[in-house]
Amino acid sequence: MKKQPVIAVIGAGALGVMFGQRMTQTLGPQRVFFAADAQRAARYAAQNFTCNGAACTFRFVTPQQALPAALAVFAVKSTGLAAAIETMRPFIGPETLVISLLNGITSEGELAAAYGPEHVLYCVAQGMDAVREGSRLTYTHGGTLFLGLPEEDYFDRGEKLEAAYALLSQMDLEVVKEADILHRMWCKFMLNVGVNQVCAAYGCPYGGVQAPGPARDAMVAAMDEARKVGACQGVLVTQKDRTAYLAVVDGLNPEALPSMAQDVLAHRKTEVEAFAGQVIQLAEFYGMAVPVNRDLYEKLQAIETNW
Repeated sequence: MKKQPVIAVIGAGALGVMFGQRMTQTLGPQRVFFAADAQRAARYAAQNFTCNGAACTFRFVTPQQALPAALAVFAVKSTGLAAAIETMRPFIGPETLVISLLNGITSEGELAAAYGPEHVLYCVAQGMDAVREGSRLTYTHGGTLFLGLPEEDYFDRGEKLEAAYALLSQMDLEVVKEADILHRMWCKFMLNVGVNQVCAAYGCPYGGVQAPGPARDAMVAAMDEARKVGACQGVLVTQKDRTAYLAVVDGLNPEALPSMAQDVLAHRKTEVEAFAGQVIQLAEFYGMAVPVNRDLYEKLQAIETNW
């Protein structure tokens, strides 16, 4: 009998719980589990996770219990990626495929450096509105997983992409094979550099950047700086793309908070290094000025320092 593929998820935050629950509901806890170190696994197991009011039947597996997974799903914040890579390492076998749900533009490279690029597929998770409060997760929009590979794929991952797409498409997930995954990734990066950072730095919900004013001006300017460094990287995010993503922001619940603003309220370390930090690093390499992202970086660093 052919062995059924097993999925390992790491990260029990909003995205981990949301996607982990939908995967578990389809495949069952014997084929979907959360990878966690022993201390974290015990803590998670003691919590009663719920997703939109339904009890989650999660299974937690430690590295000491590890067997290779068919698919490893990284759903941590960028600040926790290095530790997650080490926790997940025993679950990575010769045939394991790896996808990242992280924000930013660097996680695929970090995963490829850790496990080998032949394991890593590109993924963008977009359109979710999941909020985790303690062990309670709620969402109304489950979002979309975009899977793809760079146009020039030197590692013959085409069949692996098809296998991952076929596996994920079995579940209650919207999965799309994206022809230009790097463009999709940079569009989301542009969005996060703007809306996530400005709402966090200005202490406002989406409504604060939906109306004309300094916050919206800063958001648009930060997005334009991200577009410019993207162009230097060979990825053209156009004004039309910016307009489309601004329309997405304008359609969100004006009282809701993006994840980075939630992190500030909870006094959690933010992903400013993955956003403004990355824009600044690229701008310095290309000799460009990015004053808005520098200002946001300083504001967010000051906020974290004062906790």
